[in-house]
Formats: sequence, C-alpha cells, structure tokens
Amino acid sequence: MQFSELQSLVEIDLRIDDTELDLEAIRTPQIHGKYLNFYTQFTLQLKKAEDERKTMYRDKWEYYTGKADPDVYREKPFDLKVLKHDVQMYIEADEEYQLLSQKEAYLKSMVDYTNRTLSQITNRSFTINNAIKWKMFLHGE
Repeated sequence: MQFSELQSLVEIDLRIDDTELDLEAIRTPQIHGKYLNFYTQFTLQLKKAEDERKTMYRDKWEYYTGKADPDVYREKPFDLKVLKHDVQMYIEADEEYQLLSQKEAYLKSMVDYTNRTLSQITNRSFTINNAIKWKMFLHGE
C-alpha cells in the first residue's frame, strides 16, 4: 500500500456524518480494527526492513574492510584500502544500503501515521458524544 492510498482511506474513514451519529458510533470499533491491522502489518514490515538493513550493513562492512568472500570481489571489484573510521561513510554512501534505509524510513512513516490515526479513532467517540450532546442542547433536551 502506498502512503497516499493510506491517507485517502483515513480521510474517508474518519469523516463523521453528523446526520447519522448513531451509525458513526457503531462504525468506530470497525474502523479501529481496520487500522490496528494496518498498524500491525506495517510494524512487522518495518521490523523485517530493519533486520535486512542490519544484515546488509554487516555485508557492506565486510566488503569495504576487505573481509568479504573473494567471490564477492570478483563479481564487484573494490581496490581501495579504507581506513577503519571511514568504513561507515562508505557504507552510508552505498546505493544499495541507501535504498534499504529509505525503505525503512518509509515504513517508519507508515507506522507513525497509522499510530496517530488510531489515536484519532479513539478520540472519535468523544467527538461523536459531544456532537450528540450539542444536538440535544439545540433541541432543548
């Protein structure tokens, strides 16, 4: 799922129809369940991406320090001698590593967004309750 798709879903699902507040109140647990599933899914994907990045970091560390398997260097030669304190700079500048870091950052955004959406859904009940009380006040009840 793309971030823009998630945003569109949230916009639709969090909209409250003030002419049917009773149905909106009933719909709240269903919406909460939907976004809890998204949150769980994105959290698991994030964990997997973090683990992949850590594994790639180790592989890149071995590559840039000259400790990788000789087959790796035949496939992708690297003839420089990198100083120990410069290895991290080379790893962080590596395109493959950057792609995994970007994927991880993207998934962190998805997790954060769904977490904040869950908070809004929790507050939705208070908003609906206040809208009901306001309508009752307007009708003199």
